[in-house]
Amino acid sequence: MSFPVDVVVMAAGKGTRMKSQLPKVLHRLGGRALAQHVIDTAARLSARSVVVITGHGAERVEAGLHAPAGGTQLKFVRQAPQLGTGHAVQQAAPVLPDDGVTLVLSGDVPLTRPETLQALLDLCAGERMALLTLDMPDPTGYGRIVRSADGSVQAIVEHKDASEAQRAITEIYSGIMAVPTRLLKGWLARLDNQNAQGEYYLTDVVKFAVGDGLSVQAHRIADAVQVAGVNSPLQLAELERAHQRRVAEALMEQGVRLADPARLDVRGALVCGQDVEIDVNCVFDGQVSLADGVRIGANCVIANAVIEAGAVIHPFTHIDGEKLGVSVGPGSLIGPFARLRPGARLGAEVHIGNFVEVKNSTLAAGAKANHLAYLGDATVGERVNYGAGSITANYDGANKHRTVIEADVHVGSNCVLVAPVTLGAGGTVGGGSTITKDTPPGSLAIARGKQVTLPNWQRPAKKKP
Repeated sequence: MSFPVDVVVMAAGKGTRMKSQLPKVLHRLGGRALAQHVIDTAARLSARSVVVITGHGAERVEAGLHAPAGGTQLKFVRQAPQLGTGHAVQQAAPVLPDDGVTLVLSGDVPLTRPETLQALLDLCAGERMALLTLDMPDPTGYGRIVRSADGSVQAIVEHKDASEAQRAITEIYSGIMAVPTRLLKGWLARLDNQNAQGEYYLTDVVKFAVGDGLSVQAHRIADAVQVAGVNSPLQLAELERAHQRRVAEALMEQGVRLADPARLDVRGALVCGQDVEIDVNCVFDGQVSLADGVRIGANCVIANAVIEAGAVIHPFTHIDGEKLGVSVGPGSLIGPFARLRPGARLGAEVHIGNFVEVKNSTLAAGAKANHLAYLGDATVGERVNYGAGSITANYDGANKHRTVIEADVHVGSNCVLVAPVTLGAGGTVGGGSTITKDTPPGSLAIARGKQVTLPNWQRPAKKKP
């Protein structure tokens, strides 16, 4: 664009119908705050700045939002008290440079597509007012678009101030407009509150523009989801499903096979290679990457993880890398009912079976822990076989310690490895052992009490009453 764009985000409202202590614009959709969706969309337009107008819960809102990637500057201004939409934008006016276009968005309208807003900006072209409008079968409660005979916009009339004839109009104003900033500032200064609500309406700038001879155009769309706001938990849930359907469709267009696109939740960024298959009821959070040929079983929860080519994540597996991340090597088999925690690093063709937990541990290629086991703060070599019921005792009550299991070690079932300890390459630990000292390579280590058998022993019997 030949003109800079500054985005104003209205985020001062209380959101009473949400019935929540959390400010409305911080409620999450697709894993992000509603207003964060709006901010991120602005960044995709290469906006110079985003000015968020806060009011109710201002400190919490300002702390809960962050600047988007790409160099768009994030600013906050406060509206107190809240005296209407026009009054809100008046608070932003001092930080809006005169050389650009102001794009007004709402912090509770998260799903407007960037291409729609770009079309609106193109219509504005830096010299006219452009409004985003929508035809609605039931426009009750929305401002109506009043057009002249030539189709240009003459005014926006709020529902409570509209006549019966105006209420019959089905084209409504979405709350989104683009207008040259130098003109907007003058019109904001002329606003008054002589209306049914006793508020300063931003929509009144339309009649000022018309009165000053400026062309006012409307970009009309048919997709109601793009301008749908969130005022209640019900509306939030409806938009969540609309958002997830968008995500699912985009993934399928890339070639991802989804068993049921209606039963997928992506609450962050999911990047998929070719021939990825995802079964039902899976949740992806944070940053997740699935390489070529990965298969995800039903009912898995995966967050902040990189899963390499050909790996299979069996049903009911929980992977959460948090800040440290999790990586699963190519051809690995994970689950069902496995748990990979932050810092788990699995090499190629590693097997992690049912009810096995791995935390802050590295497993080299071909290592296996197939049943009912725990590996925490461990370095596991190639081809290690880690027995059922075995654990690394990595915490002494104050500090964490590391266990090193070198290549080709076989750990029997129900063993306790008390860290810090090193098991030498090729060694074997007998089942039921508690290992507290390092073992040399190639050795057999057994640390358990001697078995005692008492023949013909009689189990105590209950006394008769």
